[in-house]
Amino acid sequence: MALSIELVLLVTSILFFLSILASKAGYKFGVPALLLFLGVGMLFGSDGLGIQFENIQVAQAIGTLSLCIILFSGGMDTKISEIKPIVAQGVILATLGVFLTALFTGLLIWWVLGMTLASAGIGLTTSLLLAATMSSTDSASVFSILRSKGLNLKNNLRPMLELESGSNDPMAFILTITLIEIVKMGGEPDYLSAFGMLAVQLVIGGMVGYFLGKLAIKIINGLDIDNASLYPILVFTFCIFIFSFTYFIQGNGYLAVYIGGLVIGNARFVHKRSSVNFFDGMAWMSQLLMFLTLGLLVNPHELVPIIIPGLLISFMMIFVTRPLSVFLSLLPFPKMPFKDKTFVSWVGLRGAVPIIFAIILLAEDVPHARLMFNIVFFCTLVSLIVQGSSLSQMAVWLGLAEKPELVRKMKDFDIQFSDDIKSITTEITINANSLKSGNHLMDLPIPENTLVVLVKRDGKYFIPTGKTILHENDKLLIITDNQEALAKTIQNLETSVA
Repeated sequence: MALSIELVLLVTSILFFLSILASKAGYKFGVPALLLFLGVGMLFGSDGLGIQFENIQVAQAIGTLSLCIILFSGGMDTKISEIKPIVAQGVILATLGVFLTALFTGLLIWWVLGMTLASAGIGLTTSLLLAATMSSTDSASVFSILRSKGLNLKNNLRPMLELESGSNDPMAFILTITLIEIVKMGGEPDYLSAFGMLAVQLVIGGMVGYFLGKLAIKIINGLDIDNASLYPILVFTFCIFIFSFTYFIQGNGYLAVYIGGLVIGNARFVHKRSSVNFFDGMAWMSQLLMFLTLGLLVNPHELVPIIIPGLLISFMMIFVTRPLSVFLSLLPFPKMPFKDKTFVSWVGLRGAVPIIFAIILLAEDVPHARLMFNIVFFCTLVSLIVQGSSLSQMAVWLGLAEKPELVRKMKDFDIQFSDDIKSITTEITINANSLKSGNHLMDLPIPENTLVVLVKRDGKYFIPTGKTILHENDKLLIITDNQEALAKTIQNLETSVA
């Protein structure tokens, strides 16, 4: 048993390391990291290097926990001030948009499979179930791609897309669970009961997430823990508690944990910065683990028979059902530009959530579950390749990409300030050209509201004064109170930037 555990840990560490390397390479070449995580898992799977992983229950548990962490982290990183102007659009897309996507895609799947896989005998209800698993925009994919690429979008599009992707899983989940019961029972759909269950779960999930988030803030700020490193663990504990408690009182845990993260992330609490950084890392690890697991679970040779129907379904979802659902859902907002709606349509990314829902089909032993799982997996691959890889370029083509803020990542100063302190920090390297006006700090053309707070020289740090003599290759830590001042500073010293 000890050898088995050690072998599992060894293989896991190698997979993690290779996935991180793949992520770095993917960022350089514009390939979504999540797609590469899947690729590493498939490479090491049964059709690759031969790792046999067929435990559906374990895969479902990993997916559920990972998605819980990703949604909570996404909520923590979302500023309420940013989503206020687009709450209505985001909520409609997360509810009506998901329903319309499932409906239109289900009819399409029924037609496509009837032409290409007639022998499988897939009926309309089963087609709707398959569509329901793919009806939501995947939060892990959206958060990952938008944030890792540092994509700045105009017209509040980024918070709208993050709000939609973070809150639309409950609708897809309810549709999936309801249709599973209908397919297994072979009965007629009870629409009244289904909509009633959806409304109850959404209301309970929203209320529990909000009130437990408020309670968490009071407890965190009220506790006086000597060991500061335990505060991120305490926040993680509330994340898991919110999700599980909501489940046991018949609410939707996915919505609750997202709203809980939203409430906690927008409040002031002890050691907030370390907790946010902790969850950023946890979210990436969760995505990595989740996509690796899903990659190991699939058997690539089983995807060959469904390539044609998979491509048809994928491209029809990308170019027909998703845009149709978005434009219909946003009809109440006629002032929203056409190009904005077009971009929202393009960001209908599929990712881990549809595959997790497809795993539920396997766990529930639904008829044709393996076929549906393979189709969902294939459509996810196509979505990540086509939409994920072109997201930034599409924003540029539509004229929706803003010039990114000129803030360089700090390498020599491991310093961070709270978000409550409205400041921006960066570092600048001094060279000979920047000392032409004099070698004292006071001689540098730095705006009045910008300060040089630290200097690094030969591996040592010191606090400078105006009379400090600067040398070539000195590293300056600069802090300012607005972006324009920072840009002016860098412009004034551009010849000194490394």
